[in-house]
Amino acid sequence: MRGHKSKINGEINMRKTIGTKFTNGVIKPLEKVYIEEGKEIVVTITEVSLKPQKDAFEKSAGAWKDLINCDELIKNIYSDRLISTRPEINLK
Repeated sequence: MRGHKSKINGEINMRKTIGTKFTNGVIKPLEKVYIEEGKEIVVTITEVSLKPQKDAFEKSAGAWKDLINCDELIKNIYSDRLISTRPEINLK
C-alpha cells in the first residue's frame, strides 16, 4: 500500500493506493484498510488486465536486428565506463 498525506483547507487528508477486487457489485480491499466506520471516501478506479502482456514483448523480438552492431555496442559501453569525468580528490 502506498500512502500520501496532504493538507486541503486546513484539513489533513490521506490518499492511499490499494489493491481491490470487484465481486457481485461490491469493491473489496485485498488488504486491511483503516477507515472509520461510516466515513465517506472517494474511490478512483483503474482497471488492471490480468492477461499476460508478453504479446508486445514477443512482437518486439528482433526489432533491432541489423540496425546496430552488438559487438561494437558492447565494446563502446565498456570503454565508456573507463572514462572518468570526476576531478581527482586532493585530501591534503
